[in-house]
Amino acid sequence: MSDSLPDPLPTLDVRPIDRPRIPPGQSRTMKWPVLHYGNVPRVDLATWRLELRGLVDSARSFTLDELQAMPRQVTRCDIHCVTRWSRLDNDFEGVSVQQLLRLAGVRPEATHVMVLAEQGFTTNLPLADLDRPENILAWRHDGADLTPDHGWPLRLVVPHLYFWKSAKWVRGLEFMAGDRPGFWEQNGYHMYGDPWREQRYGGFDVKQWMINAFRRDSKKST
Repeated sequence: MSDSLPDPLPTLDVRPIDRPRIPPGQSRTMKWPVLHYGNVPRVDLATWRLELRGLVDSARSFTLDELQAMPRQVTRCDIHCVTRWSRLDNDFEGVSVQQLLRLAGVRPEATHVMVLAEQGFTTNLPLADLDRPENILAWRHDGADLTPDHGWPLRLVVPHLYFWKSAKWVRGLEFMAGDRPGFWEQNGYHMYGDPWREQRYGGFDVKQWMINAFRRDSKKST
């Protein structure tokens, strides 16, 4: 008897069909630029955990093996960086965020989420923007494992917002009653970050070159 191929994973295609694919002020790239604050962290999977905490009925902790044993999905999407590049037709593979929200039992008073990542990085999201079927915690991209500089072992994927909201190296989700700014939101980026409304910057006169310099100065020799 011949070996059978594995069943394809469920795929949710959220590429827009009712408007242009590329938001205002963006340019398409065929590459995937690498941008982050600080150095790429070194991850020890023996101690690595994803934590769900805050306003939940059951605080949860997962190893990467436990996450990868859950039902997986592929989200097919375009991604848009606040630095004005867009990359079309991406396949991210991982576990549905909604699946994890059900396991934790998010309480009714929770309105926002702080995404917690390595090296103290954070970014904020309204709960309604996290609790969407296309959003996943991903460990693969276009059929291959994520590379460390793109967020391995786990990154959030929230395709409808600028891509800094899709934090790399995610370690937790903290559910909150009310909003507060994360790392980049405290350093000049918009609290929400809608690419179609060009919500790049916050309420003070910040320029992208200032943020680029801030990011560049964060790189340390090893």
